[in-house]
Amino acid sequence: MTVRLDGTVIRLEGACHLEDAEALTVLLQPGESRVVDLSACQSLHGAVVQALLALRPRLAGEPVSPFLRDLLLPALAVERHVLPTDL
Repeated sequence: MTVRLDGTVIRLEGACHLEDAEALTVLLQPGESRVVDLSACQSLHGAVVQALLALRPRLAGEPVSPFLRDLLLPALAVERHVLPTDL
């Protein structure tokens, strides 16, 4: 599974597809302060990116993909606190 809850950390792993957007949204909605770890993420479907933009969780880690790390992560991190990679 590419969306996995590990305590209070939601880990996005591998290639996150369209159906992962719903799983991510469900995990982020309970109102708990959860962190999304992107360190094992290789790609994100646009719907997953939209969920991250809409729900604005705290982010941790740097994605493996240079595209995600260099272009997408800065866009997601605007006006939010990005945690260091070690959780």
